[in-house]
Amino acid sequence: MTAPDDLLAALDPEQRAVAEALRGPVRVLAGAGTGKTRAITHRIAYGVATGIYAPTEVLAVTFTARAAGEMRTRLRELGAPGVQARTFHAAALRQLRYFWPAVHGTELPTLTQSKIPMIALAARRERLGVDQGTLRDLASEIEWSKVSNVRPEEYAALAPRRGRDVSGIDPATVARVFSGYEDVKRSQGRMDMEDVLLLNAALLVEDERVAAQVRRQYKWFVVDEFQDVSPLQSALLDLWLGGRNELCVVGDPAQTIYSFAGANADYLRAFPERYPGTTSVELVRNYRSTPEVVGAANKLLSGTPSKGVELVAQRPSGPGVTYTGYDDEVAEAEGTAAEILRLRSTGVALSEIAVLFRINAQSEAFEDALSARKISYVVRGAARFFDRPEVRQAITLLRGTARSGGSGGDLLEDVRGTLAGMGWTSQPPTGRGTTRDRWESLHALVSQAESWARSFEGEEGSDSLNAFVDDLDRRAAEQHAPVAEGVTLATLHTAKGLEWDTVFVCGAQEGSIPITFAEGPKEIEEERRLLYVGLTRARLHLTVSWSLARNPGGRRSRKPSRFLEDLSDAASRASTETRTRSTKRARAAMCRSCGRPLGSGAERKVGRCEDCPATYDEKLFDRLKEWRRERAGEDQVPAYVVFTDKTLEAIAEMKPGNETELLRVSGVGPSKIERYAADVLALIE
Repeated sequence: MTAPDDLLAALDPEQRAVAEALRGPVRVLAGAGTGKTRAITHRIAYGVATGIYAPTEVLAVTFTARAAGEMRTRLRELGAPGVQARTFHAAALRQLRYFWPAVHGTELPTLTQSKIPMIALAARRERLGVDQGTLRDLASEIEWSKVSNVRPEEYAALAPRRGRDVSGIDPATVARVFSGYEDVKRSQGRMDMEDVLLLNAALLVEDERVAAQVRRQYKWFVVDEFQDVSPLQSALLDLWLGGRNELCVVGDPAQTIYSFAGANADYLRAFPERYPGTTSVELVRNYRSTPEVVGAANKLLSGTPSKGVELVAQRPSGPGVTYTGYDDEVAEAEGTAAEILRLRSTGVALSEIAVLFRINAQSEAFEDALSARKISYVVRGAARFFDRPEVRQAITLLRGTARSGGSGGDLLEDVRGTLAGMGWTSQPPTGRGTTRDRWESLHALVSQAESWARSFEGEEGSDSLNAFVDDLDRRAAEQHAPVAEGVTLATLHTAKGLEWDTVFVCGAQEGSIPITFAEGPKEIEEERRLLYVGLTRARLHLTVSWSLARNPGGRRSRKPSRFLEDLSDAASRASTETRTRSTKRARAAMCRSCGRPLGSGAERKVGRCEDCPATYDEKLFDRLKEWRRERAGEDQVPAYVVFTDKTLEAIAEMKPGNETELLRVSGVGPSKIERYAADVLALIE
């Protein structure tokens, strides 16, 4: 066990103040990169080392399995291996599995992996035709309702007041689908992730013996990322506490980016009012980023409702933040890939480079640009690494190789040879989708084997496949996923909690950041905080870029994000130039048939005057209209919601042959590609 004084000596003054505040309510406002995990793990370890905490009586709660695994690893290294560090759901599920059979005399309902099939059944019972995109939207809405303690019978009345909306479906219908989903779930003996929290809370409320036993077990609580707590999680935490105040919460209001999913930063802001006598500490020393990156992040939030702690950079000065505008998205991806190639030539590891964007659909251009230069990359998703089927299968095969005596004595050759049997190759596949995802998983295991071999080179047993598999088992238990050697492509939401030496924040134009769907001051501010999260992922190099058009040759009418105007002279100039250029181009747009200036937006959309002869394939246009009529009927939406007539005319004129070409049509965006591309391309073909 580490000596108490040694634990404190490793901390800065503010972190030390956190570690020494072992009793009563404590609130830590921790800015980005200020070492909050270090502070709270040292606090727990210090409490254990001084004898105030018994390790088994501490419950540390966070929001991701990766963060919980990291916390367990650090606590073990600090001499406090018996502390429970779990997500809210993992902690609640553990209690349910222990208490449920004794209290109810039945098996715990089966935890479902997906709501979608049951929501689809509930929707069919309502005679509601919905596609996969709408099913996902309904699943998200049901999740929000449950974590916000909104029951099906309350939804229709509350949804409009809370600004909730599922595209194309009225609140009363959503409420009926929600209610039907709950009926289907119960009839199948299943529970979802939100039920894990709800059922755990119900056990504690309804059975005093269970509540007493849980409260005897856990006497000291720490909750990380407290700005992301939902009403349901807050209620469960109250039940765990049972009126006690031995609680330390850590968070940053400036990184609140999940309000749409039920997160409520007011629990963090109002913590001292709820818990009189709170010890409040601010962590402001940023150890992650250069002064240039920190300065940009501070300026982004300065004078706004999102302003959190004022970060103070601790690293030496580095290169300035780069702000770059491109003509179109393809040029932006090509420019970014070229810069990544240059950085690699200077010795920057690809695993220390990230390209961040607002939505998943933006990754395609960057994947193409990186692939063309033979630069490996990893698309970061939400699926937990060790839960992926191919990863479970690979570890089973590696364990079998080790135990069967099939190991040849060379760790890397053993791993590569075993995984080659599953289809792994040294070069990534050219396609996307499932094949690419599977390869990335296997390649991450190969990269981990290479890292393992380097770390233990020369040590006895360093080439042992058994030892490597044991390490993978430990990582799986702690959800400590390996990192493949490649550029990370990720959304801004997915990047939260991560960091890289070099970060490219791309697509920072109006309509993307803030996204078009953000309405009202609160949603706009959440988009500002999302950009803040992106900026603060960078340690040394930070580039922010935008594109003035979606496609090459397209109308360059976009403006840089409004959030950049105070950060970059280039963005401010580009915004002004775009407005001027757009006005001139609007006046100068000519009809492709007669050459006269085009007047309305509808004329400019198809490139010809309303009274000029059609230049599109009229038979294809008729087929598209008939398909649209049928699809709108299935989806129970007006026809124009699928595509407007002008968009169908443009499709019939351009006759795109793939999704990339279809995206170039005005009026076709990523969501419509997801829902309709297959049908439309089949009709064209």
